[in-house]
Amino acid sequence: MLKISGLSAALIAAAVAMSSGSAVAKDIVLGASVQLTGPVANTGRYYRDAYQLAVDKINEAGGVKVGHETYTLALKLYDNQSDVNLSVRQYTQLVSRDKVNFLLGPFASNFALADSAVSEKYQIPMVQGGGASDQIFSRKFKYIFGTLAPASHYFGSTVEMMKGLDPAPKSVALLYADDAFDVSVAEGTRPKLKEAGLTLAMDERYSTNATDFNSLLSQIKSKNVDAVLVAGHETEILNFVRQAKSLAVAPKMYSFTVGVPSEDFRKALGKDADYAFGMTAWLPSADLKDQWFGDAAQFASAFKAKFNYDPDYHAASGAADVEALVKAVEDAGTIDPAKVRDALSKVDFDSLYGRIAFNENGQIDLPQTVIQIQDGKLVAIQGVHGKIAAPKYPMPAWDAR
Repeated sequence: MLKISGLSAALIAAAVAMSSGSAVAKDIVLGASVQLTGPVANTGRYYRDAYQLAVDKINEAGGVKVGHETYTLALKLYDNQSDVNLSVRQYTQLVSRDKVNFLLGPFASNFALADSAVSEKYQIPMVQGGGASDQIFSRKFKYIFGTLAPASHYFGSTVEMMKGLDPAPKSVALLYADDAFDVSVAEGTRPKLKEAGLTLAMDERYSTNATDFNSLLSQIKSKNVDAVLVAGHETEILNFVRQAKSLAVAPKMYSFTVGVPSEDFRKALGKDADYAFGMTAWLPSADLKDQWFGDAAQFASAFKAKFNYDPDYHAASGAADVEALVKAVEDAGTIDPAKVRDALSKVDFDSLYGRIAFNENGQIDLPQTVIQIQDGKLVAIQGVHGKIAAPKYPMPAWDAR
């Protein structure tokens, strides 16, 4: 009997594969550093899960057509542990050592602000739906693209709604964390309040990841402020609401940049979440058609089935990031980073998230819909075309709920 060594067997197998016309599968590797642990991991998971779901769905549909060849998407993810410096190092590793083809983003503007410098240095396109700060897109970088609306626009629809409330709020407290996103929110909100004829009674910056809001809440109470607008992250907002209840601070309304769309936020606060206003650029509507998922409602169902929690706009924007890169690669007919970058600047397609067409600075601008938690449920209140549903306003005292 003829004995064949392991090496000989491998060579024979390779020869057979070549003679039969079999081809080695080609991958397009998308790399990202995401907050999977640390203070903002609860939001970071939206991006990890959305990236994976979109990659799986596109691969199931036949992959990516690049000229006459077909590629499979692959995902290379690191956990930045909610540490900006680690995130920068991981993105540098993704492009210099792991040799990924393209980049997806982290969560949060301060991360995207730092990490996009890596994509610009190495001229590797990054599409991200986690950073909205105007600062990210004011540097004339060519390789960063974003699917969140400018942070400076976030409270625009809320201020417009406030003008029609009865009784109309007269004085406003604007509170914001000292990170890139929240500073941009505040900078964009001040002129909107002035144009609406609203008095800015408080304009206060607080430290990111702050846990004590007692001093600010005491000022809100003593100044008898009608409306409170807070730009911050979800853990900060949770602390704010809990302390507002403990101090019996109940203005006519409060609105938050984050938290309200999140299922976890509503579960964490229970009935105390009622009456809170928020905003979202996305709701899972069947009207938002998509090449791979069918529509946004089907995306939401698939997401919930796979990960056992509801997606919000973070997840939708993350999935759209993957789709935008795929569209650009197919339009370019190559995986050459510079040519894909040029194709990204020209993409214009309907997605589960909405229309994706980047402005000259690399960002899209989707309108924010005002939402409110009413009896534990999320209700759309006002959109770009005006009123959708009646708000519950003014907010009652905590002991009168």
